[in-house]
Amino acid sequence: MADFIDYYKVLGVDKNASTDDIKKAYRKLARKFHPDLNPDDADAKKKFQQINEANEVLSDPENRKKYDQYGENWKHAEQFEQARQQGGSPPHGNYGNYTDFGNDNGEFSDFFEQLFGQGRSGRRGSQVKFRGEDYHAELQLRLRDVFTSHKQVLTVNGKNLRITIPAGAEDGQVIKLKGSGGPGINGGPAGDLYITFNIQNDTPFIRQGNDLYLTQDIPLYTAILGGELVVDTMDGKIKLKVPPETQNGTKARVKGKGFPVYKQEGQFGDLYVTYNIKMPTHLTEKEKELFRQLANLQKQS
Repeated sequence: MADFIDYYKVLGVDKNASTDDIKKAYRKLARKFHPDLNPDDADAKKKFQQINEANEVLSDPENRKKYDQYGENWKHAEQFEQARQQGGSPPHGNYGNYTDFGNDNGEFSDFFEQLFGQGRSGRRGSQVKFRGEDYHAELQLRLRDVFTSHKQVLTVNGKNLRITIPAGAEDGQVIKLKGSGGPGINGGPAGDLYITFNIQNDTPFIRQGNDLYLTQDIPLYTAILGGELVVDTMDGKIKLKVPPETQNGTKARVKGKGFPVYKQEGQFGDLYVTYNIKMPTHLTEKEKELFRQLANLQKQS
């Protein structure tokens, strides 16, 4: 099995590693090989995919148990067990590498016959159906792409799939397309396709859950005297009233102008605007004099 990938070696951990050890190793490698840090590096992208695949298997106790017993064939563990029960107990061996299935005369064991449908007499037996392989893909998106639900075509293994990107999707979120993975064997069901969203933020907003945060410059005069301020949101511009004597760093909350809540149509988080007071520059002599007068008034009060 030349294509077999040892998930323990991929993460650089021992087979007796704890769940925490696996989690730490995954996080360290994921940061190192993340596509954002290795643009245009095909090897790093492939390594990143292997790291994610290894973590998905080894971080799940049930999947890890199957993997430890059946190796690369862990996804077919249930079929192996069913075939073993139907054909008798197989010899103890490494199921993952299909070793120890024959006897000293080189004949197939009953278990082997159950799997591949070939008896000692050469006639076909009942074939076990195997589920197809699960596929994993990564979809690059921008933050604005997931502000509204939309459809997009994704090409996986030469096949075009039209999928819906739901509004409010999170960076790193994984969705499953049932039956869009590898074809089954002997009439078995197809595997599933798991798509990981890689969302890049190309906006001035900072997203935290469903809320958005924005730092907004305001003139000194507006902060002192009050007034109106035009502020950008993800879906247009709004006007905010700035109270007189607004201090630097003051936050204004705009309800319902944040990010859409995932799969809850019409619901949005809030927008938090932090005011950054801009000091005037290149003052004329007359403007400076006015500030001197203001300073003297402050001293007298």
